[in-house]
Amino acid sequence: MPKNTQMIKNINAKVTLWSVLGVVALILILMFGMPVYRVWAQEMSGRAEYAKAEQNRKIKIEEAKANLEAEKLNAQAEVERAKGAAQAIEIENGKLTPTYIQYLWVRQQGSNNVEKIIYIPTEASMPILEAKN
Repeated sequence: MPKNTQMIKNINAKVTLWSVLGVVALILILMFGMPVYRVWAQEMSGRAEYAKAEQNRKIKIEEAKANLEAEKLNAQAEVERAKGAAQAIEIENGKLTPTYIQYLWVRQQGSNNVEKIIYIPTEASMPILEAKN
C-alpha cells in the first residue's frame, strides 16, 4: 500500500472515531441535560407565575386602598352636606314650609341631567308630570 493511502485511512479512522465519540457525547448530554433543563424551565415558569400573582395582589391592594379613600371622602362630603342642610333648616327657624320644599325639589331636579323637567307650580302645589301638545 502506498504511503498516502495509509495516511488517508488513518485520517478517516480518526475522523470516524471522533465523529462517533461526538455523537455519543451529544446523546449523553441530551439524556442527562434535557431532564435538568426541563426542571430548570419549570422552576423559571413557576417564578414568573409567582411574580405575576404577587403583582396582581399588589394591584388589588392599591385598588382597595383607593376605594377606601374614596369612600372616606364621600362620607366627609355627606357630613358637610348634612351640616349645610341643618344650617339651612336652622335659618328657616326649623320650619319646612311648602314653598321651601318646592324649592328643594326644583333644585334636586336641576342636578338630574337625564331629562329636562320644567316645573310649573299649580294651585294644588302638585307638579304636572306630563304635558301634551
